[in-house]
Amino acid sequence: RGRAREQSARLRRHMKEPTIETIAQARLVGFGARMTLRSDATVALWQRLMPRRNEIRNRTTNDYVSMRVYEPMPVAQMFAPDTEFEKWAAIEVADHGSVPDGMQTYTLEGGRYAVFLHEGPASRFPETMRYIFGEWLPQSGFTLDAREQFERLPEGYSPADENAYEHVYIPVVSR
Repeated sequence: RGRAREQSARLRRHMKEPTIETIAQARLVGFGARMTLRSDATVALWQRLMPRRNEIRNRTTNDYVSMRVYEPMPVAQMFAPDTEFEKWAAIEVADHGSVPDGMQTYTLEGGRYAVFLHEGPASRFPETMRYIFGEWLPQSGFTLDAREQFERLPEGYSPADENAYEHVYIPVVSR
């Protein structure tokens, strides 16, 4: 219990307050699959996308998008090991006019997001999510909206890198 409190205090010092941004609808191309935390196949999605990333035309950014789409549900249920969600490894494009064979398209709804900065390796990402959903969200003037949650990963992102960073987008509405 003391260790958890210490980790929480470290995260609060480390985490900055999010920015609140309204983003436009975005078109994505990549690979999506249904999974759970227990049967997480995120690595397999990225292993499919990365060797073929240069086939995707009309990129609007050099970033990559790692996205989760949940059915509307309570926050606590989202983190249950067997809760099913759709996971995507994707690239934002100007349009869906030219999609490489076998790849899928998705249109991200857009809207209002709390945008956090996660710094460090992907192995510490659960700590960031615990902070966002366990501390920041309940104390903020927002509630979770039933839209896509995603991260923007910069070109050259390496999940094991201690100096890695990603922007975490959490859909919110005012209380």
